[in-house]
Amino acid sequence: MRRLSDDFAVSPQITVEDLPAIWEAGYRTLICNRPDGEETGQTDVAKIESAARDMGFTFFGIPAVSGRAAMPHAIQTRKALENAPKPVFAYCRTGTRCTVIWSLMMLGEMEDADILASAAAAGYDMSALIHVD
Repeated sequence: MRRLSDDFAVSPQITVEDLPAIWEAGYRTLICNRPDGEETGQTDVAKIESAARDMGFTFFGIPAVSGRAAMPHAIQTRKALENAPKPVFAYCRTGTRCTVIWSLMMLGEMEDADILASAAAAGYDMSALIHVD
């Protein structure tokens, strides 16, 4: 789990077995930003969604192709999270797509330098996405 803000964390691919630890950490909404079938052995989103909902999570599947996460994903995520319980836990293959989407959502909400710093503290370089002079 890599925390981007008080109410948003990202991670690489999870499995059903990871859900109890995510719940215990206090997260109540899950977002999958990874399309099914991207990699052999990847857990299908339907399996994770079903188990997550059974545990009480709110779940959203907002898949983005690697290297193509963009503003439409950020807009869709912002809309999905309007009434969703926080904190939010998002995952993809490495967490980068989730971080791109979060960074785009934060434009205008946070200073650009703070977005970059939060992403960097979590281990993600968003300088190609957000330029600060």
